[in-house]
Amino acid sequence: MKILRAIHLGMCFGVRDAIALALNQSEPTTILGDLVHNDMVLNQLRSKGVSIQHQVAEVSTRHVMITAHGSSQRRLQEVRERGHTVVEATCPLVHYAHRALHGLVRQGFHPVIIGRRDHVEVLGMTGDLSVFDVVLHEDDIASLEPRPRLGVVAQTTQPIDRVNRLVSLMRERFSSAEIRFIDTVCQPTKLRQQAAIDLARQCDLIVVIGGANSNNTRELFATCQQHCPRVHHVQTASDLHATWFAGAQTIGLTAGTSTPDEVINGVENWLTDYARFQERLSRPLPAGNE
Repeated sequence: MKILRAIHLGMCFGVRDAIALALNQSEPTTILGDLVHNDMVLNQLRSKGVSIQHQVAEVSTRHVMITAHGSSQRRLQEVRERGHTVVEATCPLVHYAHRALHGLVRQGFHPVIIGRRDHVEVLGMTGDLSVFDVVLHEDDIASLEPRPRLGVVAQTTQPIDRVNRLVSLMRERFSSAEIRFIDTVCQPTKLRQQAAIDLARQCDLIVVIGGANSNNTRELFATCQQHCPRVHHVQTASDLHATWFAGAQTIGLTAGTSTPDEVINGVENWLTDYARFQERLSRPLPAGNE
């Protein structure tokens, strides 16, 4: 049995920087929301004394950290008005998406965000807007009202193929409108998506590693399913089941952008041990004495 890793997988620089910033705070700090969508990382932060709260009213520390997913200016103002000092851990590529969106609004475009309406990143992008649309599926395009100018951006962890397809559908439906699209899908997401496609085409089974609530991990899972018949999503090696791998000759590993290296290594080590065990079972028994 062969085990292959995707060329690009695991933590991106934005997540690594956010975790390092949280762990290196010299004063008691509360993170407003989940810093990243990975339970192992969140438990590590809690073990180091970092508090995590989801409502501003529940924060008791002076320092409040904004997650890697970003926040609206409205929420930042609420934090400051309550007397807290804001510590920014927002990924720079999420900041870019915010600037792109609000730049389009200033230029008179009606804002359309391609992403998950209830995702924290999208909530941060739209929190200062009074009018906007969020689309994720082709059916959502049909519900958009005709407008003379549409400004389109994307949640940074959306698959670029989906984003391009939805933008094309908007251009077809609103052929007389001015549609300006700014590509805000981050490069780490693009690299991991393409690497997952390349890997899935080589393998007869894929293991996708990442948090249960991680959007980019779910998207990797969905992408792999399009190119490989057997795909499993796990958070850690403890989620693996030997029965999954019956008959598999080539197994691929990929991981979301909030998945720690040690978790990926743990899954790979489990698979390596399993492969060695299967190899021993397949060896012919030594001939007995006649």
